[in-house]
Amino acid sequence: MFVIVGWVLMIACIFGVYIVHGGNMGVILKALPFELTTIFGAAIGAFLANNQMPVIKGAIAGLGLCFKGSKYSKDRFMELLALLYDILQKARKEGLMSIEKDVEDPHNSPLFQKYPNVGHDHHVTEFITDYLRMMVSGNLNAHEIESLMDAEIETHHQEAHAPVAALARLAGALPAFGIVAAGLGVVNTMGSVGQPPAVLGGMIASALVGTFLGIWLAYGFAEPLAGLLEQKLDEGHKELICIKTTLLASMQGYAPQVAIEFGRKVLYSNVRPTFIELEAHVKKK
Repeated sequence: MFVIVGWVLMIACIFGVYIVHGGNMGVILKALPFELTTIFGAAIGAFLANNQMPVIKGAIAGLGLCFKGSKYSKDRFMELLALLYDILQKARKEGLMSIEKDVEDPHNSPLFQKYPNVGHDHHVTEFITDYLRMMVSGNLNAHEIESLMDAEIETHHQEAHAPVAALARLAGALPAFGIVAAGLGVVNTMGSVGQPPAVLGGMIASALVGTFLGIWLAYGFAEPLAGLLEQKLDEGHKELICIKTTLLASMQGYAPQVAIEFGRKVLYSNVRPTFIELEAHVKKK
């Protein structure tokens, strides 16, 4: 929603002031199709040449994500921490082997089915069950599992942010392609020096539209989308850190109620439930 609001405000301010100061929109509209074709065609071609297919698909999916609300709400994190509490409490009361079936088949586990928002999230479920499986096996200590968790989270971070970097590079290239379009317009103008001044003025104005469009598209559209996508991906990164912190606290001997408090503390303040809220939610569940 705010993406659209921001774009409308930006367009209204830029072109509104231009018109109020006596600007001729006809010049821009006349040059728009040709300049956009040059800039967009060159930018898309460079984007395809510069990125592998997984990054291209991730960037396209990420653009769609920018227009959706965040799924990482306070309710989701309370559900996640309640799920971890139930798992750790069961393991503490009945032994680690008691959660083996839940770990091996989470889709049919009553514990995971009890919390559908996170229980049906494949990536979160896989991350939790992989490390619970290691805890059940008992072959790795807390420091070894922490090192492995850090490596996996870092890999996830790099993979998820590759589309962000690709969009940022695209934003950096758009002004240059705008200059390319303007340069071609100047070349075309210089080849028509015998024309009347009014015609030459119109051709120069059309060429300058290319420079304007390149800068505008870069800093008004591509760069903000890359920044927004990065913020959304960081929310998912924080969720994995929350799981990691909770499981490690449990491995170090803390009770489930204390372990989920460790996880709660690493969450961003706008989605972090209070101690009372989380305790009430866990008791209710």
